[in-house]
Amino acid sequence: MRSELEPLFTPWSIGNCKIKNRIVLTSMGGTDLFGWMEKNHFDKEGANFILEVAKNNVGLILPGCQPVYNPMFGQWLYKNDKMYKDLAAWMPTFHKTGAKLFVQLTAGFGRSFTISGLMETLYTNPVLRKVSKPFMDLDKITASASPSPNRWSDKVPSRALTVEEIQEYVEAFAKTAKKLQEAGVDGVEIHAVHEGYLLDQFTLKYVNKRTDAYGGSFENRYRFAAEIVQAIKKTCGADFPVSLRYSVVSKTKGFREGALPGEEYIEVGRDMEESERAAKYLQEAGYDMLNCDNGTYDAWYWAHPPIYMPENCNLADVAHIRKFVDIPVVCAGRMDPETAAEAVKKGEIDGAGFARQFLADQEWVTKLINDQQEEIRPCILCHNGCFNMCHYKGVANDQDLSDSLHLARCAVNAETMQTKKHVIKKTSTPKKVIIIGGGIGGMEAARVLHLRGHEPVIYEKGDVLGGTFIAASAESYKGKLRELLQWYRHQMETMKIEVHLNTEIKDLTQFADSEIIIATGSKPRILKQVPGHERMIEACEYLNKEKVVGHTVTVVGGGLTGCEIAYELALTGHAPIIIEMKDDLIAQKGVCLANSSYLREWFALHEVPVYLETGLKEVGEGHVICTKKDGTDVKIDCDSVISSAGYLPAPLAPKAKHVHLIGDCDQVGNLRTVVWGAYETAMKI
Repeated sequence: MRSELEPLFTPWSIGNCKIKNRIVLTSMGGTDLFGWMEKNHFDKEGANFILEVAKNNVGLILPGCQPVYNPMFGQWLYKNDKMYKDLAAWMPTFHKTGAKLFVQLTAGFGRSFTISGLMETLYTNPVLRKVSKPFMDLDKITASASPSPNRWSDKVPSRALTVEEIQEYVEAFAKTAKKLQEAGVDGVEIHAVHEGYLLDQFTLKYVNKRTDAYGGSFENRYRFAAEIVQAIKKTCGADFPVSLRYSVVSKTKGFREGALPGEEYIEVGRDMEESERAAKYLQEAGYDMLNCDNGTYDAWYWAHPPIYMPENCNLADVAHIRKFVDIPVVCAGRMDPETAAEAVKKGEIDGAGFARQFLADQEWVTKLINDQQEEIRPCILCHNGCFNMCHYKGVANDQDLSDSLHLARCAVNAETMQTKKHVIKKTSTPKKVIIIGGGIGGMEAARVLHLRGHEPVIYEKGDVLGGTFIAASAESYKGKLRELLQWYRHQMETMKIEVHLNTEIKDLTQFADSEIIIATGSKPRILKQVPGHERMIEACEYLNKEKVVGHTVTVVGGGLTGCEIAYELALTGHAPIIIEMKDDLIAQKGVCLANSSYLREWFALHEVPVYLETGLKEVGEGHVICTKKDGTDVKIDCDSVISSAGYLPAPLAPKAKHVHLIGDCDQVGNLRTVVWGAYETAMKI
């Protein structure tokens, strides 16, 4: 292990609980021990993930947040004795790893509860609302400190919790903590005065307008969180550790409006001055640790940083708040190990929180210790698999039900939290398998085929492996994507996969009856109906630096690709203009709100011209002419035009008995559909 990482692997304590190192797996919805959005039970899938992480040298592990009142079917978490017996039977196996386990308990989501279109229908239809109440009581689930708008939907507002309901929650926390203590769990974490969840909504002045004992003054707003830890300590004893998930600063300008890094703004939530007081107050109430980041669901990119956010984005604020408490403080949010180790060494933080990197690679800490950094499969911060809760104008959470019920999967690792569906099985009939196309899909298929015992052979027409992912990872801020590309190339080398570069396959006859996987990707949609379309630069031509753009650049297409190109143009000193036919930017399924809201708000802050509900009519010399929704034309002067109008499948040949199509050549999707599809196809051969 490199010497600069050593501070991360020193022991520390939370109260009387000794932790072997400073690496903390912070909680992610979906990695739950008692199930997620289903009837509570001891969840073997969650337990297997937690155990695998524990075996790989992690000091403190926090499973997915567990509502003390289950949103589905209205169960109180403390009432299921069997799952605690199952947990107690499992805990000795867990403790053999030397790790410690704190179960994270939540009061719920309040106005941040993710509303889907189906839920809007259930709530707004009086009959359905009554019928659905036993299994999904939206009126109770979404209740907040005060009447307030839901983060996702205008159709399902939040009412105020009653005092009686608050006390019922406090009692449930204490009873649940006692059950966990008796099962052998090392501590609990309360979720949370953090991220704008229910407990945080009570602390935030822009949400909490109460006039009773839980609103108004500082003490009243933090009373709910204080009463919870006091009740747990009274029930479980003063020595039972209780951590608090805590957002240092809300970074919020108003409902559904966050503050970007470096932006000057007026804080409507918890500012640093209040946070200094709150941290000390919460310590005095009885909390033994603060597990910190920043943000709310209105500024979601702080707690769930996309690739556009700076690395270690919360560290400065967490290091500051550490000065005001005597209990340990953990920092999470795009942490890199080297910076985290230095912060521990300086005494700025006590532990370093990592989350989604564990979804990409459960063994990454072990690999770090063994100086095998090139073997670590990186998280690329896409949220495609783990948290693809998507929202755009007029649409509530646009997410498949399967994704809503099964969080914490991973776009780049098909096996994570899917061991019943995705698991490597050795073949009994090894074959030579021809793979045409050496992009991510082709390399993933080759990797899985090799692990199963087949002999994959890749044919790639380019001079390097990577395909269109080379362009997709080209922007300056996409270092993690380039790391993933390098990881795949490294896997091909270490597995000694046979690769033929600069070899274009135009027909399949030479391969006779061999099994063939076609991974030839897609081709750009050309707007041939637009006069002057030949003047446009295709997105990949720009990203691959095949063509140079001028200062003012019109980007045609405001989906994710177009917006990321516009963002890169702005970062590199150009003046982008975005034209989009839909009524919002990134109005597409599968892009997490944390990612899309950052870009939308960044363009607004930096006054990037955006023309919504506008179609391209003509590309002229030094300008474009567009047509607005009302039928009027607008002329936009620019030096260059980039086309990001989407892509179309480009298979070399159709599917057949021995011919399999994967990735975008079959159906255009995202990295998750490419990786998972390649994995599944390789498992069928």
